[in-house]
Amino acid sequence: MFKHVEEAKYIKNYRVWLAFNDGKEGEIDLYDKINSRTGVFEPLKDISNFKNFKVINDTLSWENGADLAPESLYSMLSTHSKAMKY
Repeated sequence: MFKHVEEAKYIKNYRVWLAFNDGKEGEIDLYDKINSRTGVFEPLKDISNFKNFKVINDTLSWENGADLAPESLYSMLSTHSKAMKY
């Protein structure tokens, strides 16, 4: 089964709550992922731009065309030490 994001909510700073199509949900911190990238991710280093994401094409996406692979987000949720299961 292809894991994809069904819902996402901004929490604070670079923390995002995600819900996947298999029922897994929780919070992840995207600070390191966003701040280690350049190019299209550069504007997202400004928190006011970062928090304006939407779920488009089954993952987190931003108006400037940046997006993150749903598999990467799922992996972060599965392994992140601060991921919380609801």
